[in-house]
Amino acid sequence: MAAASGVGSMPGESFDEAQRAVLGVLGEAAGGVPHLVEVPGRGITAGMLGRALGLVSDLGIDLQPAGWRLLGDSGSSGVDHRRARSLLAQDLDGLEELAQGYAGAFKVQVAGPWTLAATVEKPRGDKVLSDVGARRDLAQALAEGVRTHVRDVRRRVTGADRLVVQVDEPSLAAVMAGQISTASGFGRHRTVHPPEASEALGWVLAAIAAEGAEPWVHSCAPGTPLDLVRGAGARGLAVDLATVDAAGHDVLATALEAGETVALGIVAATDPGADGEVTDTALVEQVLRWLDMLGLDPEVVGAQVVVTPSCGMAGASGAWARRALSLAAATAGHLPG
Repeated sequence: MAAASGVGSMPGESFDEAQRAVLGVLGEAAGGVPHLVEVPGRGITAGMLGRALGLVSDLGIDLQPAGWRLLGDSGSSGVDHRRARSLLAQDLDGLEELAQGYAGAFKVQVAGPWTLAATVEKPRGDKVLSDVGARRDLAQALAEGVRTHVRDVRRRVTGADRLVVQVDEPSLAAVMAGQISTASGFGRHRTVHPPEASEALGWVLAAIAAEGAEPWVHSCAPGTPLDLVRGAGARGLAVDLATVDAAGHDVLATALEAGETVALGIVAATDPGADGEVTDTALVEQVLRWLDMLGLDPEVVGAQVVVTPSCGMAGASGAWARRALSLAAATAGHLPG
Protein backbone atom coordinates (compact mmCIF):
# COMPACT_ATOMS: atom_id res chain seq x y z
CA MET A 1 0.00 0.00 0.00
CA ALA A 2 0.99 3.63 -0.35
CA ALA A 3 2.54 5.55 2.53
CA ALA A 4 2.07 9.02 4.02
CA SER A 5 4.54 11.52 5.44
CA GLY A 6 5.13 15.19 6.13
CA VAL A 7 7.55 17.49 4.39
CA GLY A 8 9.36 18.90 7.42
CA SER A 9 8.28 22.13 9.08
CA MET A 10 5.37 22.41 11.50
CA PRO A 11 3.68 25.47 13.02
CA GLY A 12 4.01 26.79 16.55
CA GLU A 13 6.95 27.17 18.91
CA SER A 14 6.99 23.81 20.70
CA PHE A 15 9.12 20.99 19.33
CA ASP A 16 7.58 18.42 21.67
CA GLU A 17 4.03 19.36 20.69
CA ALA A 18 4.78 19.22 16.96
CA GLN A 19 6.78 15.99 17.18
CA ARG A 20 4.10 14.34 19.29
CA ALA A 21 1.47 15.29 16.70
CA VAL A 22 3.51 13.81 13.84
CA LEU A 23 4.23 10.58 15.72
CA GLY A 24 0.59 10.38 16.78
CA VAL A 25 -0.88 10.78 13.28
CA LEU A 26 1.74 9.16 11.06
CA GLY A 27 3.26 6.76 13.56
CA GLU A 28 -0.09 5.10 14.12
CA ALA A 29 -1.14 5.03 10.46
CA ALA A 30 -0.52 1.97 8.34
CA GLY A 31 2.39 2.86 6.09
CA GLY A 32 3.03 6.12 7.92
CA VAL A 33 6.51 7.66 7.73
CA PRO A 34 6.80 10.11 10.64
CA HIS A 35 9.58 12.64 10.48
CA LEU A 36 11.84 14.73 12.69
CA VAL A 37 9.98 18.02 12.72
CA GLU A 38 11.40 21.46 12.09
CA VAL A 39 9.77 24.25 14.12
CA PRO A 40 11.05 27.53 12.64
CA GLY A 41 8.66 29.51 14.81
CA ARG A 42 11.32 29.22 17.53
CA GLY A 43 13.69 31.45 15.56
CA ILE A 44 16.24 31.43 12.77
CA THR A 45 18.47 28.84 14.43
CA ALA A 46 15.55 26.39 14.31
CA GLY A 47 14.74 26.88 10.62
CA MET A 48 15.76 24.77 7.64
CA LEU A 49 19.08 26.57 7.16
CA GLY A 50 19.95 26.75 10.84
CA ARG A 51 19.32 23.05 11.30
CA ALA A 52 21.44 22.09 8.28
CA LEU A 53 24.30 24.36 9.35
CA GLY A 54 24.03 22.85 12.81
CA LEU A 55 25.25 19.61 11.25
CA VAL A 56 28.36 21.27 9.82
CA SER A 57 31.22 21.14 12.29
CA ASP A 58 34.21 21.47 9.94
CA LEU A 59 33.57 25.13 9.06
CA GLY A 60 33.22 28.21 11.19
CA ILE A 61 29.81 29.85 10.81
CA ASP A 62 28.05 32.80 12.39
CA LEU A 63 24.88 34.81 11.95
CA GLN A 64 24.95 38.38 10.63
CA PRO A 65 22.07 40.81 9.96
CA ALA A 66 22.18 39.67 6.32
CA GLY A 67 22.00 36.00 7.31
CA TRP A 68 24.33 33.06 7.86
CA ARG A 69 28.01 33.54 7.00
CA LEU A 70 31.07 31.30 6.74
CA LEU A 71 34.04 32.24 8.89
CA GLY A 72 36.65 29.59 8.23
CA ASP A 73 37.78 26.90 10.64
CA SER A 74 35.46 25.28 13.16
CA GLY A 75 37.02 27.04 16.14
CA SER A 76 35.67 30.41 15.03
CA SER A 77 31.96 29.57 15.01
CA GLY A 78 29.71 32.27 16.39
CA VAL A 79 27.24 32.00 19.24
CA ASP A 80 24.27 31.51 16.91
CA HIS A 81 25.91 28.57 15.17
CA ARG A 82 26.62 27.00 18.54
CA ARG A 83 23.01 27.68 19.48
CA ALA A 84 21.79 25.95 16.31
CA ARG A 85 23.92 22.90 17.13
CA SER A 86 22.69 22.86 20.72
CA LEU A 87 19.05 23.20 19.65
CA LEU A 88 19.40 20.29 17.22
CA ALA A 89 20.89 18.16 20.01
CA GLN A 90 17.97 19.10 22.28
CA ASP A 91 15.49 18.17 19.55
CA LEU A 92 17.16 14.80 19.08
CA ASP A 93 16.98 14.22 22.83
CA GLY A 94 13.27 15.01 22.67
CA LEU A 95 12.78 12.74 19.69
CA GLU A 96 14.53 9.88 21.46
CA GLU A 97 12.15 10.17 24.39
CA LEU A 98 8.99 10.59 22.32
CA ALA A 99 9.87 7.75 19.90
CA GLN A 100 10.31 5.14 22.62
CA GLY A 101 8.53 2.02 21.41
CA TYR A 102 8.08 3.27 17.85
CA ALA A 103 8.84 0.78 15.09
CA GLY A 104 8.71 1.46 11.37
CA ALA A 105 10.01 3.89 8.80
CA PHE A 106 11.31 7.29 9.89
CA LYS A 107 12.46 10.38 7.98
CA VAL A 108 14.74 13.34 8.66
CA GLN A 109 15.33 16.43 6.51
CA VAL A 110 18.33 18.59 5.71
CA ALA A 111 18.82 21.58 3.42
CA GLY A 112 20.87 20.63 0.38
CA PRO A 113 24.25 21.96 -0.76
CA TRP A 114 22.91 24.25 -3.48
CA THR A 115 20.25 25.81 -1.29
CA LEU A 116 22.95 26.51 1.30
CA ALA A 117 25.34 27.87 -1.33
CA ALA A 118 22.62 30.21 -2.61
CA THR A 119 21.89 31.52 0.88
CA VAL A 120 25.01 31.44 3.05
CA GLU A 121 27.60 34.22 2.63
CA LYS A 122 31.37 34.00 2.32
CA PRO A 123 33.59 35.64 4.98
CA ARG A 124 33.91 38.86 2.95
CA GLY A 125 30.42 39.01 1.59
CA ASP A 126 28.38 37.69 -1.31
CA LYS A 127 27.04 34.19 -1.50
CA VAL A 128 29.07 31.00 -1.29
CA LEU A 129 27.61 30.36 -4.74
CA SER A 130 30.05 32.93 -6.18
CA ASP A 131 33.14 30.88 -5.23
CA VAL A 132 33.76 27.43 -6.69
CA GLY A 133 36.09 26.40 -3.87
CA ALA A 134 33.79 27.66 -1.11
CA ARG A 135 30.75 25.87 -2.48
CA ARG A 136 32.76 22.65 -2.79
CA ASP A 137 33.98 22.94 0.80
CA LEU A 138 30.46 23.62 2.09
CA ALA A 139 28.96 20.67 0.18
CA GLN A 140 31.63 18.28 1.43
CA ALA A 141 31.31 19.50 5.01
CA LEU A 142 27.54 19.04 4.78
CA ALA A 143 28.00 15.49 3.48
CA GLU A 144 30.16 14.60 6.48
CA GLY A 145 27.71 16.26 8.85
CA VAL A 146 24.80 14.33 7.39
CA ARG A 147 26.75 11.08 7.71
CA THR A 148 27.18 11.68 11.45
CA HIS A 149 23.55 12.79 11.77
CA VAL A 150 22.27 9.54 10.26
CA ARG A 151 24.28 7.53 12.77
CA ASP A 152 22.93 9.65 15.62
CA VAL A 153 19.30 9.33 14.53
CA ARG A 154 19.66 5.59 14.08
CA ARG A 155 21.07 5.28 17.60
CA ARG A 156 18.19 7.29 19.05
CA VAL A 157 15.26 5.82 17.06
CA THR A 158 16.19 2.18 17.47
CA GLY A 159 12.90 0.93 16.04
CA ALA A 160 13.43 2.63 12.67
CA ASP A 161 13.73 -0.26 10.22
CA ARG A 162 13.85 2.16 7.27
CA LEU A 163 15.56 5.52 7.62
CA VAL A 164 14.97 8.17 4.97
CA VAL A 165 16.98 11.38 4.62
CA GLN A 166 15.21 14.04 2.59
CA VAL A 167 17.55 16.65 1.10
CA ASP A 168 15.63 19.90 0.58
CA GLU A 169 16.73 21.82 -2.53
CA PRO A 170 14.22 24.65 -3.10
CA SER A 171 16.95 26.83 -4.66
CA LEU A 172 18.39 24.27 -7.09
CA ALA A 173 16.28 25.36 -10.06
CA ALA A 174 17.20 29.03 -9.54
CA VAL A 175 20.90 28.19 -9.12
CA MET A 176 20.99 26.30 -12.40
CA ALA A 177 19.01 29.00 -14.20
CA GLY A 178 21.31 31.82 -13.04
CA GLN A 179 18.53 33.49 -11.04
CA ILE A 180 20.25 33.99 -7.68
CA SER A 181 20.90 37.69 -7.00
CA THR A 182 24.35 38.99 -6.14
CA ALA A 183 24.90 40.89 -2.90
CA SER A 184 24.32 44.24 -4.63
CA GLY A 185 21.00 43.09 -6.00
CA PHE A 186 21.91 44.45 -9.43
CA GLY A 187 23.28 41.24 -10.91
CA ARG A 188 22.87 37.49 -10.95
CA HIS A 189 25.30 34.75 -10.13
CA ARG A 190 26.48 32.66 -13.04
CA THR A 191 24.64 29.50 -13.92
CA VAL A 192 25.98 26.34 -12.33
CA HIS A 193 26.36 23.71 -15.00
CA PRO A 194 24.76 20.27 -14.61
CA PRO A 195 27.96 18.23 -13.99
CA GLU A 196 28.96 20.39 -11.01
CA ALA A 197 25.41 20.61 -9.70
CA SER A 198 25.09 16.83 -9.85
CA GLU A 199 28.50 16.21 -8.25
CA ALA A 200 27.91 18.37 -5.16
CA LEU A 201 24.43 16.99 -4.59
CA GLY A 202 25.80 13.51 -5.20
CA TRP A 203 28.33 13.87 -2.37
CA VAL A 204 25.50 14.36 0.11
CA LEU A 205 23.29 11.63 -1.34
CA ALA A 206 26.19 9.17 -1.43
CA ALA A 207 26.98 9.86 2.23
CA ILE A 208 23.36 9.06 3.10
CA ALA A 209 23.36 5.83 1.09
CA ALA A 210 26.73 4.79 2.55
CA GLU A 211 25.14 4.84 6.01
CA GLY A 212 22.35 2.53 4.88
CA ALA A 213 19.69 5.26 4.71
CA GLU A 214 17.48 6.10 1.75
CA PRO A 215 18.31 9.38 -0.03
CA TRP A 216 15.39 11.52 -1.22
CA VAL A 217 15.43 15.01 -2.69
CA HIS A 218 12.55 17.41 -2.18
CA SER A 219 11.69 20.68 -3.89
CA CYS A 220 8.46 22.65 -4.17
CA ALA A 221 10.00 24.96 -6.77
CA PRO A 222 8.90 24.91 -10.43
CA GLY A 223 11.56 23.82 -12.88
CA THR A 224 13.52 21.61 -10.51
CA PRO A 225 15.69 19.35 -12.72
CA LEU A 226 14.36 16.02 -11.49
CA ASP A 227 16.38 14.10 -14.06
CA LEU A 228 19.61 15.58 -12.68
CA VAL A 229 18.47 14.93 -9.11
CA ARG A 230 17.75 11.30 -9.87
CA GLY A 231 21.04 10.95 -11.72
CA ALA A 232 22.89 12.33 -8.70
CA GLY A 233 21.69 9.40 -6.62
CA ALA A 234 18.25 10.27 -5.26
CA ARG A 235 16.09 7.18 -4.77
CA GLY A 236 13.09 9.21 -3.75
CA LEU A 237 11.69 12.31 -5.47
CA ALA A 238 9.44 14.55 -3.38
CA VAL A 239 7.50 17.26 -5.20
CA ASP A 240 4.58 19.65 -5.06
CA LEU A 241 2.56 17.99 -7.79
CA ALA A 242 1.06 21.33 -8.88
CA THR A 243 4.49 22.67 -9.89
CA VAL A 244 5.71 19.68 -11.94
CA ASP A 245 6.09 20.26 -15.68
CA ALA A 246 5.78 17.72 -18.51
CA ALA A 247 9.44 16.72 -18.33
CA GLY A 248 9.12 16.28 -14.58
CA HIS A 249 6.13 13.98 -14.94
CA ASP A 250 8.19 11.80 -17.28
CA VAL A 251 11.01 11.56 -14.72
CA LEU A 252 8.56 10.68 -11.94
CA ALA A 253 7.07 7.94 -14.12
CA THR A 254 10.53 6.57 -14.86
CA ALA A 255 11.37 6.56 -11.15
CA LEU A 256 8.22 4.62 -10.31
CA GLU A 257 8.87 2.12 -13.08
CA ALA A 258 12.37 1.62 -11.67
CA GLY A 259 10.95 0.74 -8.25
CA GLU A 260 11.89 4.06 -6.63
CA THR A 261 9.79 6.30 -4.38
CA VAL A 262 7.76 9.32 -5.44
CA ALA A 263 6.35 11.56 -2.70
CA LEU A 264 3.41 13.52 -4.07
CA GLY A 265 2.65 16.82 -2.37
CA ILE A 266 -1.09 17.09 -2.90
CA VAL A 267 -2.53 18.18 0.46
CA ALA A 268 -2.66 21.95 1.02
CA ALA A 269 0.22 23.11 3.23
CA THR A 270 -1.79 26.04 4.65
CA ASP A 271 -5.38 26.33 5.80
CA PRO A 272 -7.63 26.15 2.73
CA GLY A 273 -10.61 27.79 4.42
CA ALA A 274 -14.21 26.66 4.34
CA ASP A 275 -14.48 27.02 0.57
CA GLY A 276 -11.38 24.95 -0.05
CA GLU A 277 -12.09 21.97 2.17
CA VAL A 278 -10.92 18.75 0.58
CA THR A 279 -11.61 15.10 1.31
CA ASP A 280 -9.42 12.05 1.17
CA THR A 281 -11.76 10.68 -1.51
CA ALA A 282 -10.96 13.62 -3.78
CA LEU A 283 -7.23 13.21 -3.10
CA VAL A 284 -7.37 9.50 -3.94
CA GLU A 285 -9.04 10.36 -7.24
CA GLN A 286 -6.34 12.95 -7.96
CA VAL A 287 -3.56 10.38 -7.48
CA LEU A 288 -5.34 7.79 -9.58
CA ARG A 289 -5.91 10.30 -12.40
CA TRP A 290 -2.23 11.21 -12.30
CA LEU A 291 -1.12 7.59 -12.51
CA ASP A 292 -3.56 7.01 -15.36
CA MET A 293 -2.11 10.03 -17.19
CA LEU A 294 1.32 8.44 -16.87
CA GLY A 295 0.02 5.09 -18.07
CA LEU A 296 0.96 3.36 -14.81
CA ASP A 297 -1.02 0.67 -13.00
CA PRO A 298 -1.81 1.69 -9.40
CA GLU A 299 -1.73 -1.96 -8.37
CA VAL A 300 1.87 -2.18 -9.58
CA VAL A 301 3.36 1.14 -8.43
CA GLY A 302 0.99 2.17 -5.65
CA ALA A 303 3.28 0.91 -2.89
CA GLN A 304 6.00 3.31 -4.06
CA VAL A 305 3.80 6.41 -3.72
CA VAL A 306 4.02 8.56 -0.60
CA VAL A 307 1.28 11.13 0.00
CA THR A 308 2.38 14.40 1.64
CA PRO A 309 1.38 18.04 2.07
CA SER A 310 2.44 20.20 -0.86
CA CYS A 311 5.26 21.81 1.14
CA GLY A 312 6.31 22.57 4.71
CA MET A 313 3.53 23.61 7.08
CA ALA A 314 5.17 26.30 9.21
CA GLY A 315 2.56 28.79 7.95
CA ALA A 316 -0.46 26.63 8.80
CA SER A 317 -2.52 26.58 11.95
CA GLY A 318 -1.85 23.74 14.35
CA ALA A 319 -5.30 22.33 13.66
CA TRP A 320 -4.79 22.31 9.91
CA ALA A 321 -1.32 20.80 10.19
CA ARG A 322 -2.77 17.83 12.05
CA ARG A 323 -5.71 17.65 9.62
CA ALA A 324 -3.37 17.71 6.62
CA LEU A 325 -1.31 14.83 7.98
CA SER A 326 -4.50 12.90 8.71
CA LEU A 327 -5.72 13.49 5.14
CA ALA A 328 -2.39 12.28 3.76
CA ALA A 329 -2.58 9.12 5.89
CA ALA A 330 -6.22 8.43 4.93
CA THR A 331 -5.47 8.99 1.24
CA ALA A 332 -2.52 6.62 1.32
CA GLY A 333 -4.62 4.02 3.08
CA HIS A 334 -7.20 4.05 0.29
CA LEU A 335 -4.75 3.75 -2.59
CA PRO A 336 -4.22 0.32 -4.18
CA GLY A 337 -0.92 -1.47 -4.22
